[in-house]
Amino acid sequence: MNSKVSSDDLLKTATDLRWEAGPLLHDSLMEAIYTDAAEIADRSITRTGRRPRFDWDRTLDRLVTSRWLGFPIMLLLLTVVFWLTIEGANVPSAMLATFFLDTIHPALKQAAAAIGLPWWLDGFLIDGVYLSMAWVVSVMLPPMAIFFPLFTLLEDFGYLPRVAFNLDNLFKKAGAHGKQALTMSMGFGCNAAAIVSTRVIDSPRERLIAIVTNNFALCNGRWPTQILVATIFIGGMAPAHLAGLVSAGAVVGVAVLGIVLTFVVSWGLSNTILKGEASAFSLELPPYRPPRILQTVYTSMIDRTLIVLWRAVIFALPAGAAIWLISNIQIGGLSLAEHFISWSEPFGVLLGLNGVILLAYIVAIPANEIVVPTILMLTVLGGGVPGVGEGAGVMFELESVSETERVFREGGNWTLLTAVNLMLFSLVHNPCSTTIYTIWKETRNARWTAISALLPVGMGFVLCFLVAQVWLLLM
Repeated sequence: MNSKVSSDDLLKTATDLRWEAGPLLHDSLMEAIYTDAAEIADRSITRTGRRPRFDWDRTLDRLVTSRWLGFPIMLLLLTVVFWLTIEGANVPSAMLATFFLDTIHPALKQAAAAIGLPWWLDGFLIDGVYLSMAWVVSVMLPPMAIFFPLFTLLEDFGYLPRVAFNLDNLFKKAGAHGKQALTMSMGFGCNAAAIVSTRVIDSPRERLIAIVTNNFALCNGRWPTQILVATIFIGGMAPAHLAGLVSAGAVVGVAVLGIVLTFVVSWGLSNTILKGEASAFSLELPPYRPPRILQTVYTSMIDRTLIVLWRAVIFALPAGAAIWLISNIQIGGLSLAEHFISWSEPFGVLLGLNGVILLAYIVAIPANEIVVPTILMLTVLGGGVPGVGEGAGVMFELESVSETERVFREGGNWTLLTAVNLMLFSLVHNPCSTTIYTIWKETRNARWTAISALLPVGMGFVLCFLVAQVWLLLM
């Protein structure tokens, strides 16, 4: 038999028991209170003639919230998290790619041939729909499975509230909420998950600012594009012993630019369509505590990684179908993809890009993870690079950076300007479909969903155009 007891009943019962127990219980309670008070006093003040008592929390806070050391420590820790994510994801991503692309894909092709499946249905289902799903899982799962637990461990340890404390003043000057620092940091793992995390912001106005600007945080789906392009075109200009450092510096520079844009756009929104004063909030810095590793890994995988991955896969399936169709449906001897590339090339060049990049970002809206294999496939399709790829509409990646560079240079209009603007456009463009859908789920507002999707891509076009014009003037 279940029964409910109110808090008033519990309080009354406790009071009755106290008086029934008499002075003995009363004295015990008072002694416990005085003991706790003495312990707090010992930690808070230093008595005359005694050496200051070492306090771990206070000492660590003096470092991580210091005016001079707080930001360098924050950047260092986030850099370590990103490095562990990128480096740690290489091996499992390669293993998943080998399994899905080199083992399962040929097996599916053989099974389709054995049952006499028409070539177009074979290509549509296996080369289009399946490959798109395989690329998303291979590229997206390992980084998320590493980043989210690491991020949650920092949260459990008690460090993330210190990040919010350090950035609170900057966000307040931008008219935003200090907790936006946490959602921005989460965006470096996945923008969709970061949009959900904006629930920690109570103010609807400031939550909208955090939602609209979160796309400027480089998610794990965009890191491969940044690293590949920086390695080929930026690092390639430096001496061999400095190439890696130069490439890494270029990628970090783009990520920092994203943080700057977050502040700039937050300030712009808070002074125009989202006018208002930044709300004050009381931030209680929790004590540092040992992270619960097993529980953290489990909850991160279930609550964040798998849910976001499932949404990404759902949106990637139609993207693969669209990529295969536009590459194989022909009009006048040319595929729809080739027609679009030819038509959009002048506009792409005006932006310092090319038609292949524009088409790749249109068809890869569902998932940033398929941008690189889509660009390679479209480059081969439009440029006629012999002996590369497995056919029209079949996404692929090359094992060596030098081979990838050869395809880029032989198969299309690729220059240093193209590389620089691709890195910028990869930062400032529309969110992926998973993020757009999550924005709509969180806001239930078509207007703000459209603004969140169109504002970044409009800024990307303007930014690339300005860089291209300055480049032409300097050259």
